Amino acid sequence: MNSEIFAISPTDIRHQASSAALGTSIDIGAGCLDSIDGISIGHAAEGDTGVTVIAAPGGAVGAVDVRGGGPGTRETDLLAPENTVERAHAVVLAGGSAYGLAAADGVMRELRDRGIGFEVTPTRPDILVPIVPGAVIFDLLLGEPTLPTAALGREALSHALDDVPEDTPSGTVGAGVGAMAGAIKGGFGQARVTSADGKYFVAAAMVVNSFGAVIDPEGHLYGMPAAAGASKEALAQLDQVFVGRTKILADAAGDGESSASTRNTTIGTLITNAPVTTAQLKRLAMCGHDGLARAIRPAHAPMDGDTLFALSSAEAADSGNAEPVGSDVVALLAAMAADAVQMAIVDAVMSATGRAEVAALSEMLDK
Repeated sequence: MNSEIFAISPTDIRHQASSAALGTSIDIGAGCLDSIDGISIGHAAEGDTGVTVIAAPGGAVGAVDVRGGGPGTRETDLLAPENTVERAHAVVLAGGSAYGLAAADGVMRELRDRGIGFEVTPTRPDILVPIVPGAVIFDLLLGEPTLPTAALGREALSHALDDVPEDTPSGTVGAGVGAMAGAIKGGFGQARVTSADGKYFVAAAMVVNSFGAVIDPEGHLYGMPAAAGASKEALAQLDQVFVGRTKILADAAGDGESSASTRNTTIGTLITNAPVTTAQLKRLAMCGHDGLARAIRPAHAPMDGDTLFALSSAEAADSGNAEPVGSDVVALLAAMAADAVQMAIVDAVMSATGRAEVAALSEMLDK
């Protein structure tokens, strides 16, 4: 994210966060997901679509919360607190609508080939089943339709495990290549919120492809009003300007032909270093959706597939069998999760570049 272009400062960013009163600090943009023990990020793209993999080869405690009315997901039931398998070895975020779920097959097979996965029985250690949940966005209308493949999933995983860049990029990368955010270009975004004592963090990796608007009628981001906004001229040139909840719903309720109805779904993954249970992680994922609702209006619409995964790097890093944190810490982590999601969405939109005649906010600024 180029903060100079958008005329924002770290103070501006912090003042947008609900947990700022608790003394948390916020980092936003490329590199926020680097140096997380046991977890790494990889992107791959082909044509006008792509795949992002959040890899946890040691196995990370996982959870998920699905709020959208049209989700495209894989292995989400397995992450429910009442079910048996608690750890995931990777999370896949992909374009291509339901076709994009094929990318997870490639990730699963590559993990198996590397000797990573759930050991089914001690008597057959050669039989491994990697646990790879995932979610997809609908991006088939941007540019030329491209379907993610298992090979593209393998490539993204290989980047995560073997070729991690110094600063994991944001914007029009990975699963964010074909993403739209209302009427403007969406993308992949990242943010990290750290507690006042520096002990815990919650990071968010988000793919923003929302039905709802990310900019208000004046051209400013809902999630970051302090940032420079789009010019009136640029807003007037958009094919369809989303100017708030009433207009969006009115358009969608028209003749059933709203072009916005197919530009949908914000998906992502929260990562914390706190030792938490699956049930506690579920709470973080649930509260993460609060950040989504702050930055996108409306959110969780019938045509959205809004889905948030959550992983704990404490177990992924083999940092010991620490006791799970108490409810007071979970409450803090939940507030941090909402802020991380909100700011990662802001980063995705700010970092995006235009594609296939769809303008990015950075190209529409009021100079």
